[in-house]
Amino acid sequence: MASGKVLIYGGRGALGASCVQYFKNNNYWVGCIDLAENESADVNIVVDRDADWVSQEQSVLSQVESSLKGDKLDAVICVAGGWAGGNATKDLAKNSDLMWKQSVWSSTISATVGANHLKTGGLLALTGANPALAGTPGMIGYGMAKAAVHQLTKSLSGKDSGLPEQALVVSILPVTLDTPMNRKWMPNADFGTWTPLEFVAELFHKWTKNEERPASGSLVKLITKDSKTELVMAE
Repeated sequence: MASGKVLIYGGRGALGASCVQYFKNNNYWVGCIDLAENESADVNIVVDRDADWVSQEQSVLSQVESSLKGDKLDAVICVAGGWAGGNATKDLAKNSDLMWKQSVWSSTISATVGANHLKTGGLLALTGANPALAGTPGMIGYGMAKAAVHQLTKSLSGKDSGLPEQALVVSILPVTLDTPMNRKWMPNADFGTWTPLEFVAELFHKWTKNEERPASGSLVKLITKDSKTELVMAE
């Protein structure tokens, strides 16, 4: 018998795949929502990248409902996202549109899934970004999208947000994650300041089990130094 049921939105990316594997290793039923399948997941919900926001939400909700067969989720974890640089000189609308689709669409759909399918006291985890706590002139679209995720987190933690009683909604705010792609593009960086993917997956697992939880609505910075990561609550 499974320990519980979790959904990973973005379960094909580096962090998402790490989370899928971590929860599978801990005997959870794991559903993956992404643009492509993750073969390690128990169920895959593939999102049509060309569909509009409303259609994506309707499709995901319908497939989640049929996959769960009346069961409730212990956690909905959204680690979907991407990055684009750029200031206001060129392609601001294009870059902002891409960032909005990758971070905000996925986060709001995750919130709706959580509101409809999380257990009492369940976890909704979103992914913000530490730089988006301030201005991001070199990556304006990215900063705007992640700031929107921060605002969504605060809103969902309030009364009458639609989430179940005692649910925890939290955003992690990484600085740099230790992914193969980041190592490829930044080979000379100090990897000791990068947060390991397994640390993040383990953190989500603890929160799912109701261990060491921060307050609902928290924006949790992941600060790694000398290969050790600490959690710092953003103000």
